[in-house]
Amino acid sequence: MKASIDWAGEASFKATSGSGHTVQMDGPPDHGGRDLGPRPMEMLLMGLGGCSSFDVMSILQKSRQDVTDCRAEIEAERADEVPAVFTRIHLHFVVTGHKLKDNLVKRAVSLSAEKYCSASIMLEKAGVAITHSHEIREA
Repeated sequence: MKASIDWAGEASFKATSGSGHTVQMDGPPDHGGRDLGPRPMEMLLMGLGGCSSFDVMSILQKSRQDVTDCRAEIEAERADEVPAVFTRIHLHFVVTGHKLKDNLVKRAVSLSAEKYCSASIMLEKAGVAITHSHEIREA
């Protein structure tokens, strides 16, 4: 897996994935940026959420659950000192569908957290406290 980061002036950078997709990252105005894209640490959270969401949906589809929507809401806390690493992250999954079974949604979230989500497991090994929760909404 590869990626490249190109400076785009001021506090702005263009990230290019090995598969050729690009994302613009930028800093806030008080740090010389123009607020044209997410901050790098926000990208890390979005990557975590995407990784875990991918797992949850894959597991639910294999469980033949009729999911119509899945949203991961992520909240994080960072250390007050530099480096301002993440100290705590909470992922809350809101899964919408028809007659979803709570035990299967709970199992999908747990399997992602404990076995499949490389991003989550890597951050936990680095000392980040990661918690998960879920709710089900009828479509």
